[in-house]
Amino acid sequence: MTQKRNGSAKTANGTHWLATEFSRSAQATAWWTGHPVAFLLAVAIVVAWVITGPIFNYSDTWQLVINTGTTIVTFLMVFLIQNTQNRDTLAIQLKLSELVLAMKGAENKFAAIEDLTDEELEKLHEECRERAQVTLDHLEGRKRPTSGTRRTASRTRTAAQRSKTSARASS
Repeated sequence: MTQKRNGSAKTANGTHWLATEFSRSAQATAWWTGHPVAFLLAVAIVVAWVITGPIFNYSDTWQLVINTGTTIVTFLMVFLIQNTQNRDTLAIQLKLSELVLAMKGAENKFAAIEDLTDEELEKLHEECRERAQVTLDHLEGRKRPTSGTRRTASRTRTAAQRSKTSARASS
C-alpha cells in the first residue's frame, strides 16, 4: 500500500516506508535483545571466545575477533537504543499532555512543554518553584496555630477544666 508522491514512496498513513520499516524492525530488535535468551547467547559467545584463546595462542587475531564484534554490536545498538528512547519519550509526553488537557484547572501550556526553548523551560521551572513555595508556605501556615488561636484554645481548655471540677464538686 505505498503511494508515490514527489518521487518518494509513502505508506497509507503518510509516513515514508523506510521510517516505518526501521521503526518496526527497531521495536522487534529491542524486544529481542532485552530478552534473557539474547543475554545467554552473548554470554555463550564470550565463553566460546575465551575457550578458544589457548587454541589460537591468544593471538592478535583472536583478540581482534571479539573487539571487532563487540564494537560493531555496540555501534548498532546505540542507534537502536536512541530510537527506542525517542519513541518512549514521545509516548510518555503524549500521555502526559492528554492528562494535562483533560484536567480541569490545569494550565494547557504544559501540554506542549517539550517544544519550549531551554530559556523558556528555565523560566517556567522558576515559576513552578515559586508557586510550589507559596503552596508550601500556605500549608505550613495552616498547620501552625497563630498566637490568637493558642489563646483561644488555652481558654477553651481552662473553661473545660473548670466545668469538670465544678461537676465533680457538685456530685
